[in-house]
Amino acid sequence: MSAPRRVTSPAASSEPVLARAMRPVNYVVERFIPSALIFAIVLTLVVGVMALVLTDSGPVTVVEGWGKGLSGLLEFMTQMALVLLLGHALASTRPVRALLARLAAIPRSPLAAYVFVFVVAAVASLITWGFGLVVGGLLAREVAAEFARRGTPVSFPMLVASGFSGFVVWHMGYSGSGPLTAATPGSFIEKQVGHIIPVSETTFSWWNMTATVATVVLVALALWLIAPRAVSPTHRVTAEAFAQSEQRVAAPVVEAPADRLDASRIPTLLVGLALVAYLVIHFAKGGTVTLNIVNWMFLALIFLLSRNAFEVMALVKNAASNVGDILLQFPLYAGIMGIMTATGLIKVLSDSIVAVASPQTLGFLSFLSAGLVNFFVPSGGGQVAIQAPILLDAAARLGVDPAVIIMAVSYGDQWTNMIQPFWALPLLAIAGLRIRDILGDTTVVLLVSGVVFGATMLIVGAGA
Repeated sequence: MSAPRRVTSPAASSEPVLARAMRPVNYVVERFIPSALIFAIVLTLVVGVMALVLTDSGPVTVVEGWGKGLSGLLEFMTQMALVLLLGHALASTRPVRALLARLAAIPRSPLAAYVFVFVVAAVASLITWGFGLVVGGLLAREVAAEFARRGTPVSFPMLVASGFSGFVVWHMGYSGSGPLTAATPGSFIEKQVGHIIPVSETTFSWWNMTATVATVVLVALALWLIAPRAVSPTHRVTAEAFAQSEQRVAAPVVEAPADRLDASRIPTLLVGLALVAYLVIHFAKGGTVTLNIVNWMFLALIFLLSRNAFEVMALVKNAASNVGDILLQFPLYAGIMGIMTATGLIKVLSDSIVAVASPQTLGFLSFLSAGLVNFFVPSGGGQVAIQAPILLDAAARLGVDPAVIIMAVSYGDQWTNMIQPFWALPLLAIAGLRIRDILGDTTVVLLVSGVVFGATMLIVGAGA
């Protein structure tokens, strides 16, 4: 299968003024930000040196703390990998793909299409981040194909940028790593705070839900304002090229009795129904939403929406290629936690934050620091693991609600994803584009969403 032909960056004459103004930032991000793995390695070295300089620990203590910490997040790492794996597989099921094709026919103009793709991707990201990433790419492709069939010019890079922009609200939603970890019994956050923090105080707090709506509305307006009114021919991709790039699960070849079982609907249906029954019992007995429960919900949907075990395994195989980075990097994040804990660096950093923050500004400063750290730890779960212990300690000393800190880290993480290319890679692979093709648009999304997130933290802090 041949991939969609790659398109080039917009010509200067057709770019909106705001997008052109962001070129210097985009240039720096594209040319000088290394891979996520290099970030994790560099951050490990930086934290190790900081521990040697800022504490009385020696090299042996640092290395020992790092080594012992490597296995400290194995359960958490598995949960995060499943969120992405199952979200990707669910978005690729036949019913979901068919739904996306129907949705693609709804917008009637290019400007409406850009906003529509963003809103759908945002809703999908609020359901689960892995689902939202894939839906953004697939829907952008479906909409481009639909407009090509109509003979209406539409900017494919702008559609893809709109799809990725939906990711800017993922940590405010149902699969947010920070809120779910804080709500999970036995998590490192519960051990530090002394109790779980239910999602009613984080994800479903009035201020987070208000900020979510405000972000979606203002980003949609910004995308409408910066969208190209004239579409260069180099921005268009034909419907035929999209059709060639479609990934379909082939029908299983039945040659033996075992093949008939693989091709049967019954085994997967039974497992899906069993998972649904468990979830009903869980919530009927007062169970809460945790990382595990989110994963089992989407696993149940995958089993129920797939025709047979053969299709389930094909979907998982396609999704698995996106999980390797998480599995490789999380032990390094855990090692960083080990260094900070073993050497006392966590208290030193907490002291520095307390020295400049107040109960009213801690949330805002935590948000800004999380946005910066996200460049080095482009994983919501990994960032929560590294930053939450430091900021929660500062919150305890300043009397700040830990729920505010959890959401501050969440906001910062999702915020700078708009110019951090790590999570754009799965979507860009689906679309056949490069990060430079969308950065001009997503940088504007960074600015608009940052105003909402920062204002939310200041408003919540003012009520402290």
